[in-house]
Amino acid sequence: MAETVSLTPFAKAPAPTLPEGFPGELVGSEEFPLSFTDKAVEMIKSALDETEGEDGDYLRVGVKGGGCSGFQYSLNFTDEVDDEDQLVLVNGVKVVTDAFSASYLKGTELDYVETLQGAGFKFSNPNAKRTCGCGSSFSA
Repeated sequence: MAETVSLTPFAKAPAPTLPEGFPGELVGSEEFPLSFTDKAVEMIKSALDETEGEDGDYLRVGVKGGGCSGFQYSLNFTDEVDDEDQLVLVNGVKVVTDAFSASYLKGTELDYVETLQGAGFKFSNPNAKRTCGCGSSFSA
């Protein structure tokens, strides 16, 4: 005889709201082009705490032309956001990217690694056809 199990539905968490004055679009983590490891989030929070919002309250992740392979990654704190920007909240960290960068970052994981050569953020981008030796630029 099969046992009947009663499922209690989980209460839906309230949807996050856009920060006041944010002109872009709030997206869910499954729609945002990047994912973040726990270590990366920890180090982003640490950097935000150290700067105490001096450079901005948002982490901007982007791609721009340049570097030895054609494109290079950019990470910086900012308060400047546009209508085209996408915002995601990752454990309380506000992360933004622009539409151009989002197309090149889809499926990318941002990690923080510590090696004998040093420590820093590492992008694992499945769209990169070639990367440079330092890992900060790629071609798609």
